[in-house]
Amino acid sequence: MASLKEIRARILSVNSTKKITSAMKMVSAAKLHKSEENTLRFIPYKQKLTDMLTQYLANIEPSTVTIPLAEKREVKRAAIVCISSNSGLCGVFNSNINKLLSQAIADYQAKGVAFTIYPIGKKISDYAHKLGYELTGDYNNLCDKPTYEDACEVVQPLVQAYLQGEIDQLIVLYNHHKNAAVQIPTQEVLLPLSTEVDAVAVKSGSNGADNGTQNLLYITEPDVETVINQLVPNVVRMRFYAAVLDSTTAEHGARTTAMQAASDNASKMIETITQQYNRVRQEVITNELLDIVGGSEALRN
Repeated sequence: MASLKEIRARILSVNSTKKITSAMKMVSAAKLHKSEENTLRFIPYKQKLTDMLTQYLANIEPSTVTIPLAEKREVKRAAIVCISSNSGLCGVFNSNINKLLSQAIADYQAKGVAFTIYPIGKKISDYAHKLGYELTGDYNNLCDKPTYEDACEVVQPLVQAYLQGEIDQLIVLYNHHKNAAVQIPTQEVLLPLSTEVDAVAVKSGSNGADNGTQNLLYITEPDVETVINQLVPNVVRMRFYAAVLDSTTAEHGARTTAMQAASDNASKMIETITQQYNRVRQEVITNELLDIVGGSEALRN
């Protein structure tokens, strides 16, 4: 049985851990709040830009325009962008991305597709390196302080590679932030850009847009194809930046929840150890009383 000194030391140790996890929870909660604000400010712009494209495509004849970034072709070479965090202590956040990457690799290998991995975050970089794959680029700073300019530096070369036929598909693996307790592993096909589904959604009014704009006549300068092919790359960059923001928000939410759970477990552990300490202390006191009583009885005899 542990001595009183050892139990006291353990209580102090757990208390120190609880202080650390509580502080990390408060820091992550503050970062989560800020990240959610950034995401909420960005979403309307991204949504409006997407609506512009889908509304426009819904009002023109598809055969009259060619969109290189929406061109579907046989997938022989692919690029995988996977977004994790640079640090741990965020529950299953990083392991979810590890599983998604393993699944994507298995799917491509089964189809005989060559692929290149573009990791964003130290954790996924370490995991991919452990699997024995060569990595392209170092974008770990993007998941700590995501900016639109840095996101463009990552996705723009991939857009050019798609246009030049060097890759046939671009997918992004990340955690979607539903709430602080729930992060949904998500695989999104960024290229080729899906326009047909969005256009159908606009025509049916299922995207919640103002249906009064569906019958407008668009006057385009200089021409339809130029306008669309200027707009489409912006939509691709916006979608990628939205995925980065979403992943960052999910990371802070996962860490907040994990640190809250750790603090709660520490509190329960302190309660259990304190009960053990009291039992041992009571036992020590009882033994001392028995020794005193036994000694006094011996003196009487």
